[in-house]
Amino acid sequence: MGEDRPRSGAEIGVQPLSDGRRLKPPPVRLYGRSRGHTLRPRQAALLAATLPRLRLADSEIASPPRPLWLEIGFGGGEHAVALVAGNPGVTLIACEVFENGICSLLSHLLPQGDPATAKLPPNLRVWPDDARPLLKRLPDGSVDRLFLMFPDPWPKSRHEKRRFVHPAMLPEVARVLRPGGEWRVASDDPTYQEWVAKVLASQDLFDVKPPAEVRPDGWPGTRYEAKAIRAGRTPRYWCLARKRRD
Repeated sequence: MGEDRPRSGAEIGVQPLSDGRRLKPPPVRLYGRSRGHTLRPRQAALLAATLPRLRLADSEIASPPRPLWLEIGFGGGEHAVALVAGNPGVTLIACEVFENGICSLLSHLLPQGDPATAKLPPNLRVWPDDARPLLKRLPDGSVDRLFLMFPDPWPKSRHEKRRFVHPAMLPEVARVLRPGGEWRVASDDPTYQEWVAKVLASQDLFDVKPPAEVRPDGWPGTRYEAKAIRAGRTPRYWCLARKRRD
């Protein structure tokens, strides 16, 4: 909408990386399986009775609440829970395709109590599916802050196209972020860290600060981060700002 609207990956084609390589577009879906171990009875009850109470409604996609934050792949859910608890004036849409991760989030929210009636955070919505179709449906400039915390690195070269940080995805992320909006990315994987640096060096949609190697203030921790640090890996934390176009 207007000259400031970034074109989609389909409109502009896949851009080369800073090393000159051209990439295949992302596949229809980025993930593999969506279910791990067998669910326990409590988890099944949470999925059946609690998830529908938090599910993002179609009307909220067309006209989302503001201010709005979006987390892509919330993993175990502890980061999302910390965000909604610490920012009661912000609505968070938390996206995750894996049932076990969704159950983990719901278990954090309701460690006990009736899954159908126990109190839930009023500022949390859950999108239990691939986040990319949701991004395409959200209005321009509707997201104030976006989070991609310790995503699956897809470390093999043939899997590069499955990484969410991808030249074809950046225009879509820029479109939904308001000018000046913030995109936070964190990874402990050296291959993914190198990849992010190359992708960000090849774009002109975001202002990019050098990544920090210590989690910045105001960034809630995650279990993946703790696991990485215990294993001796050094996470990197990027903070990207959607460029303002005059």
